Amino acid sequence: MSGNTIGKVFQLTTFGESHSPAIGGIIEGCPAGLFLDYNFVRKELDRRKPGYFGSTPRKETDEFEFLSGIENGSTTGAPIKFIIKNLEYKPSDYQDISGVFRPSHADYTYFLKYGKTEAGGGRASGRETVARVVGGAVAKLLLQKPGIEIRGDIETIGGEPYDPVKTAGLVQVALNSGDTLGGTVTCRISGVPAGLGEPVFDKLQADLAKAMLSIGSAKAFEYGIGFEAASMKGSAYNDQMTVKDGKIIFLTNHDGGIQGGISNGQEIYFRVGFKPVPSVKLPQSSVNQEGEQVEIRISGRHDTCHVPRLVVVVEAMAALVLADHLLRNA
Repeated sequence: MSGNTIGKVFQLTTFGESHSPAIGGIIEGCPAGLFLDYNFVRKELDRRKPGYFGSTPRKETDEFEFLSGIENGSTTGAPIKFIIKNLEYKPSDYQDISGVFRPSHADYTYFLKYGKTEAGGGRASGRETVARVVGGAVAKLLLQKPGIEIRGDIETIGGEPYDPVKTAGLVQVALNSGDTLGGTVTCRISGVPAGLGEPVFDKLQADLAKAMLSIGSAKAFEYGIGFEAASMKGSAYNDQMTVKDGKIIFLTNHDGGIQGGISNGQEIYFRVGFKPVPSVKLPQSSVNQEGEQVEIRISGRHDTCHVPRLVVVVEAMAALVLADHLLRNA
């Protein structure tokens, strides 16, 4: 299985499965001398943990361990290897549906490609994102020095604007009925210097899009004002420029801080759309590995809505892309 690495200079390679003993990663290209704040890494992992209403009852401590590349609390410049042990992995949760392709999961395509499926989805499980959060936390620490800040927020859940009270009601209805919800996450990145990104195939927005769409349930990505731009006239859309106090400034930011694939110094912003959690408890029509039509009911420990847990994952992936392009520009 290839495709487990993101980045060209600052690289993260992840390994492990949802129901294996551990998940982990290797970070390469991180400069020496970066103080690795373990408390910050732990807080980032805590943001991904379940615990809100409607989240999975699976309780993982997400205790991480760095095995190399760190000395006296700082990076050495060597590859940084880390692991997070899975303490509550239970392949037995999937015995009742063994050999059946779960609708809108990766079971069918994995079976076609690899000739087998794995309990809980293996590498396709949302559990895999825990390694991304650790890698993203290290990237965020690297981005702190030049003053680059990344902030993700829940925009919508179940098609409705996010509101803690109203959203809890939506999740409750879905939970009671055995159904699930998706939503959208916005992300804003400030302090990005002009000049990050490479023309043609390594455009900054293209790498951000790939990073976001590599998240398992991501179905849509748009940066700047996105699809709204398609209905505008050029005279209304264009980010016109002027000079103020001897500096060039933009009057608008419809381009989302990126022009020609290169950052222009303005705030970068984008949004990501996530499909509903595919593990619904309602009866569904499916097919087993023998080609027989069957009815499937999915039990086990799953989120009713995973969007709150994905905010930090979106930030982590953005940080990995920004750190990589920052070092390419060094």
